[in-house]
Amino acid sequence: MKLLVTGGLGFIGSNFIRYWFKKHGKDTIINIDKVTYAADFHNLDGIESKYNYVFVREDIANKETVLKVAKNVDAIINFAAETHVDNSIRNAKDFVKSNVLGVYNLLEVARRYGIRFHQVSTDEVYGTLPLNSHAKFTEKSKYNPRNPYSATKAAADHLVNAYFNTYKLPVTISNCSNNYGSYQHPEKLIPKVIINAVLNKPIPVYGNGMQVRDWIYVEDHCSALERILLKGEYGQTYLISANEERHNIDVVRAILRILGKDEKLIKFVEDRPGHDVRYAIDAKKIIKELGWKSKTKFNEGLRLTINYYTEKLDYYRQKVGI
Repeated sequence: MKLLVTGGLGFIGSNFIRYWFKKHGKDTIINIDKVTYAADFHNLDGIESKYNYVFVREDIANKETVLKVAKNVDAIINFAAETHVDNSIRNAKDFVKSNVLGVYNLLEVARRYGIRFHQVSTDEVYGTLPLNSHAKFTEKSKYNPRNPYSATKAAADHLVNAYFNTYKLPVTISNCSNNYGSYQHPEKLIPKVIINAVLNKPIPVYGNGMQVRDWIYVEDHCSALERILLKGEYGQTYLISANEERHNIDVVRAILRILGKDEKLIKFVEDRPGHDVRYAIDAKKIIKELGWKSKTKFNEGLRLTINYYTEKLDYYRQKVGI
């Protein structure tokens, strides 16, 4: 196969490229990335020299370039997105450009050439769930985005579905729970906690830290995407989860425990505006219909992630200016 991966220098995109080459070493991957602050060439060390890997520095909002590089590819997998919620609250414009206009351009290119298209989305498009409930998002849940980031991802999902219904474009969508693992930008919760803890720096926690997130190790997410690309039914959405719900404060404490650090490092800060209190996904559909299941338990994945960031501490310390 010949795949066009967008946003392949980011966290999940780079992990996907690594995973795909590990499983499908003879396939060709073209990686388009505009190289924002969240991109990192370090994420693909050892990959850039492969004969069947091509990197193109470009914005997916530039339709003409995408048209040139997408010709003769078998599938487009879209990871390219502005993702940090706090940044979307401060300035939503870049999120609209990348997450909506960029997806529109990719869909138009896919329509021009008849290319299989997969949109990598998020559980945040469904909004929030009650903190003390057993409810979970399913593929039938109503969209209820509550911040600019999730609103732009929701808009993109609707565009993808519209292109299937209107143009019969061969598309699929996946909405995944919170990812963690190697190569994640240190602005995110788990790497930030690890780095700050190792350096004995204060660890900021929003509100009381009781918000609940449903965690999945990034390689498990990549295996689910592989299954959807190879076996997914066009026009369908698949929710991806490892069924690993945790309070944010419990995740922070678990990291401190593993590192042997004092909880006095925790510093509770003013909560984020419109902060969703709980995400949880029911992944029965992808398990039943595509035979996928996660492999990595949270504690195992967390230790692997801690090992990665402690080994690469000097690099990420410089990256965040600590």
